[in-house]
Amino acid sequence: MKIWDKGIAVDQKIEQFTVGQDRALDMYLARFDVQASKAQANMLAKAGLISAEENQQLQQGLTELSAQIEAGDFVIDEAFEDVHSKIEYYLTEKFGDAGKKIHTARSRNDQVLTAIQLFLKDYTERAAAKTMELVRVLLEKAQAHQADLMPGYTHFQAAMPSSFGLWFSAYAEHLLLDLALFEAAHTVADQNPLGSGAGFGSSFPIDRKMTTQELGFGNLAVSSVGAQMLRGKTEKTVAFAMAGMAATLAKMAYDLVLYNSQDLAFVELPAAFTTGSSIMPHKKNPDVFELIRARCNALQALPNTIALTTSNLPSGYHRDFQILKELLFEPMTQFLDILDIVLFALPQLRIKPNLLNQAKYDTTFTVENINQLIQSGTPFRTAYKEVGHAVEAGSYTPHREFTTTHLGSVHNLGLEEIQAKVEALRKSSRLLR
Repeated sequence: MKIWDKGIAVDQKIEQFTVGQDRALDMYLARFDVQASKAQANMLAKAGLISAEENQQLQQGLTELSAQIEAGDFVIDEAFEDVHSKIEYYLTEKFGDAGKKIHTARSRNDQVLTAIQLFLKDYTERAAAKTMELVRVLLEKAQAHQADLMPGYTHFQAAMPSSFGLWFSAYAEHLLLDLALFEAAHTVADQNPLGSGAGFGSSFPIDRKMTTQELGFGNLAVSSVGAQMLRGKTEKTVAFAMAGMAATLAKMAYDLVLYNSQDLAFVELPAAFTTGSSIMPHKKNPDVFELIRARCNALQALPNTIALTTSNLPSGYHRDFQILKELLFEPMTQFLDILDIVLFALPQLRIKPNLLNQAKYDTTFTVENINQLIQSGTPFRTAYKEVGHAVEAGSYTPHREFTTTHLGSVHNLGLEEIQAKVEALRKSSRLLR
């Protein structure tokens, strides 16, 4: 069944090509199409376009479909082009003319678009919730390890003393910045296109404000032409949000791969979190973080792929948009999986203590030597040269009194301030409500 079927046969090869992967990918949209159809039926009843009895029948049928979807019993078989035709067929078979009326005052264009907007809005909320949980874990790790020193690096050279507290809190703060992109994506997805029809509205007395409220959208996409222009824009905005956070997670994963190596040995993963070699029995490989890095790097290409698919299109609907489901939906799932595995692995990370006691990190204290000379009255440039000459001459002695006593002032983690950012974001964000 096709909801656009007029009784004209379509060549089987053409049908197979145009349907593509829709039957599988539309399973992502099924519960949202049911949700939108419920709102549509209620609105049609209010507008007098269907009777109260017909609406009651439609609501019953849609509730049944919702239960099937929740239980995993809902299937889009080959007799149907997509989820929308399957739902309408079910309602028509069960209730006759009432089912045939569900499509009144809407097009498949705004029907699909509404389900996608609801799906992407829900997705940004779920991704944001997992991110906030990751921020919490990072801040807890920062608190627990704020006094555990590690060498900080620039140019892959040991530079100055740092701390694991500083490292963990840095990533927590940057994930909050990444959430700003998800907030933007959520804002774009939080626009209701239902009632825009094929892009030119409807002459029926529909109530678009009613469906906006019932579906939980924050805003109505007022212009019917503009509503159709959301297709592609929302997907690309979500992809940018994923790519931005993926860049942060890839950097963190790369850090941990380096820190887990024998040469640095800053951290250690439990043996159960590592993989081995088929020939070298001593190997404990941090594959989990290498795969996170690779998947996150691949995600950063996604906005460009979507842009190349849609950027040369004029306004209005085009079948090109169907491809966006193939490009975006599976990576969206992968991104949530990445967040889940980071949340699972990070709390198990073991921190090596007393790293800076090793002689190879002696020169990371040169700035502390300079600062102490400055405090005794030596000009900075003179102190800088004096310490530098000592390093070159091999007579340098580090001031290892850079301990937890100094850590509070030098490594101001600002955990309270970062936590304040978290709370402020919770209060101001529609995404996190």
